[in-house]
Amino acid sequence: MKSPRGESIARPDFFRLGSTSISQQKSQRLNSEINAPEIRLVGEEGEQLGIMSARQALTLAEEAGVDLVEIAPLAKPPVCRLMDFGKFKYQEAKRAAEAKSKQKQIQIKEVKFRPGTDEGDYQIKLRNLSRFLQDGDKAKVTLRFRGREMAHQEFGIRLLERVKADLEAVAVVEQFPKLEGRQLIMVLAPSKKKV
Repeated sequence: MKSPRGESIARPDFFRLGSTSISQQKSQRLNSEINAPEIRLVGEEGEQLGIMSARQALTLAEEAGVDLVEIAPLAKPPVCRLMDFGKFKYQEAKRAAEAKSKQKQIQIKEVKFRPGTDEGDYQIKLRNLSRFLQDGDKAKVTLRFRGREMAHQEFGIRLLERVKADLEAVAVVEQFPKLEGRQLIMVLAPSKKKV
């Protein structure tokens, strides 16, 4: 390759034609893609079939109606296995999806208070917080000040301390009350012990 001034420029390896793509490099080589002269072959049930030429192993795979899959390309000689590759990939994807579905996603639920929250409303909000925490979710308690209420932040801090004390059995404080603008925010996480 030449530059506009006529100088020769070396082309980086990733521009070379015929090079394997990233997706091909990560995947396993199958059947005729295996280019080692000899391989160590493992049967469908995991039994050792010995060292043989790749062509001979490919013939065995075709006779059995399965694929020849390279599972350890860096071994000397490379290790290959007889298996139904489509079925193997399907089961692998199924296992990954099952593992993903078993993971519990923790959500942060928010409950808003005001410095003058009445006792009835307080009890309802406390019950909701308790339910969220028992379900395994984190809870964000927000206390919003309006107008001149900012001059009496101690009422808000006292209310959050009361929430913390009332939920002591089911929650631990993950983030202590802090003022962000006109809001006091506290984050509660479910405690490890079950009630």
